Amino acid sequence: MGLKRLLSFRSVDAVFPLAVLAVLSAVYLAGPGAVGVLRYERLAVLDGEAWRLLTGHLVHADAAHFGWNVLGVLLVGFLFAREYSPVQWLVVLVASTVAIDLGFLLLEPQLEWYVGFSGVLHGWMAAGLVAWLRSTRDPVTWLVAGLFVAKLAWEHYAGALPFTATSLSLPVVHEAHTYGAVGGLAAGLWLGRRPRGRASL
Repeated sequence: MGLKRLLSFRSVDAVFPLAVLAVLSAVYLAGPGAVGVLRYERLAVLDGEAWRLLTGHLVHADAAHFGWNVLGVLLVGFLFAREYSPVQWLVVLVASTVAIDLGFLLLEPQLEWYVGFSGVLHGWMAAGLVAWLRSTRDPVTWLVAGLFVAKLAWEHYAGALPFTATSLSLPVVHEAHTYGAVGGLAAGLWLGRRPRGRASL
């Protein structure tokens, strides 16, 4: 990865993360009433309210939940935004969202509802790490990738990390993180086969 690479952040790299923050903020400022209409609800989705498959990732339970996801967007954006074009990041977002939604519908029938952007963030992280490992395999890159995998494993076997579990008013749905990471990984591998540039994605 290298310090020089991290410090090469350009203003254009901030376009996509800032656009996402703007959308998340606008939905949050709509107030608590929007949560019930927009959150993922399994029965409502099966009854035809398909928009919840998208909007469920944009709403948050409370200020702490929203704050954690804003922090996540800023961190992931700083680390990885330069690795893909805005259109490519949109591909990662769609792939992560679809992977989470399919995972919920097909593999988590007991999950009645869900809100939050953290699952998609894990997809961004996975796609960013794919780009890092493609361009360089220095010890720091491997360390970050290892910590990411360890986090997912911890959540799978032991539940949410202690500092997130105690700071949130709702249980962490770690399955969203896993499914999002799978979607981001798939998108990153696919995008890696395409050249970056104005004529490409």
